[in-house]
Amino acid sequence: MKIIAGLGNPGLKYENTRHNAGFMAVDALAEKLGLEFSQEKFSSKFAKGRISGEDVVLLKPQTYMNDSGIALRQCLDFYKAAPSDVVILYDDVDLPVGRIRIRQKGSAGGHNGIKSIIHCLFTEEFDRIRIGVGKDVQIPMISWVLGKFPPEQKQSLDQALDMAAEAGEDIIRKGTMHAMNRYNAKKV
Repeated sequence: MKIIAGLGNPGLKYENTRHNAGFMAVDALAEKLGLEFSQEKFSSKFAKGRISGEDVVLLKPQTYMNDSGIALRQCLDFYKAAPSDVVILYDDVDLPVGRIRIRQKGSAGGHNGIKSIIHCLFTEEFDRIRIGVGKDVQIPMISWVLGKFPPEQKQSLDQALDMAAEAGEDIIRKGTMHAMNRYNAKKV
């Protein structure tokens, strides 16, 4: 069992904000796989499917970003899965819009959703796909990540979300190193 979780905040207020890039990417993957987030469990919306014969759960924690680890822990415990079975998709202000970056482990880098996951999984060793949302030093960080993407970034964002969805699928099919080599250098 593999778990691909997109991070974000629930509710209309947060739809299409930079902080919900993880939700948007896992939505793109669900669409690609023909799945719908029609079930609720693990304090999350989730969908089940298969990728290359592997059972996969797509997860959108509804705990709000800062408690994402609680939902992920519930899911891992239910399926008796390990942190090595997890792929997290989330926003990253240190990458420009249109870029993604895959890592196998690492610190939270100031991201509260990842801090929560590290705290609840007791490890920094899980796959992650960072989705660039850029930053503006003139705008306070909270206002920036809770702000919406401007229309002129829509094409780059959509391409990055599709690329992140493909990368998540590629990690399941061919492994993390393969996906890193394929996507980390790619620009849209």
